[in-house]
Amino acid sequence: MNQALGKVVSAVMIDENDQDYFVQPHRNGQTYRLPKAESPQVLHIGGSVRGFVYENENHQLQMTCQHIPTVQVDHYDFGTVVRVRRDLGVFVDIGLPNKDIVVSRDDLPAQKELWPQENDRLMIDLKVDNKDRLWGELADEDLFETIAKKPDAKLMNHNLQGTVIRLKITGTHVLTDDYQLGFVHPSERDREPRLGERVNARVIGISSHGSLNLSLKPRAYEAIGDDAQMLLMMLQHNINGKLPFTDKSDPAAIRQEFGISKGQFKRAVGHLMKAGLVKEADGMLKLLKQADDGNAQSH
Repeated sequence: MNQALGKVVSAVMIDENDQDYFVQPHRNGQTYRLPKAESPQVLHIGGSVRGFVYENENHQLQMTCQHIPTVQVDHYDFGTVVRVRRDLGVFVDIGLPNKDIVVSRDDLPAQKELWPQENDRLMIDLKVDNKDRLWGELADEDLFETIAKKPDAKLMNHNLQGTVIRLKITGTHVLTDDYQLGFVHPSERDREPRLGERVNARVIGISSHGSLNLSLKPRAYEAIGDDAQMLLMMLQHNINGKLPFTDKSDPAAIRQEFGISKGQFKRAVGHLMKAGLVKEADGMLKLLKQADDGNAQSH
């Protein structure tokens, strides 16, 4: 097995042509092509150079000094999915000019609809098989726990972004952009996200295990529709948090005040009441305190 592949190594120049230097790593009989345009300096026979070595898309052994990826053998980082082949796996761009790295289908979810798609992200390192082929290897739970940061209680009810790193029957595991671990229970999502998918989430709790409990569902006031949003805003801008209208109000008065029919008004009020944001009492539509504070939760 070629022990140098997928790593940054030192090498000496042994030959050249018009476009390339040819270099050999120390204690390695393999010869690598180094494009002169990528060399950090002019090389002469016996001159030393240091770079990342790999096999390019034309199956040539190559060294690069300008496009050294952060993803290497035993070095993990995110790469971007650029192509999906159902019979093989997904191709990941790690920054090489002429080589994408395959993550095997054997390492991907059994349900192909949960495979990563283009522009999704996977945290991988590189591994070399017994045929000297480079593959992407997904980071495991131990790695994520090692790099994760402790969550801050101040994040409660905050919105954040993250990447799906693991799919399990119990729920979806996420690494936030600030490198905190998060978990989405199936009841807190409308669909199961793909592996590698970028998600927008809301913090709904902090577990005793040091991870964030997340929801992918919108807040109640974000899911109530335009008419309900209008009523909610009018209540919030009223100093008393009240409007002299209920589902018993005159249709003409409702249309004159809000520009919508009585049916639309009743549906909007129904949505707000179901979300726990308002109530009707004493002939008035009243804003509940939790809605006024902006802390209403999904029900």
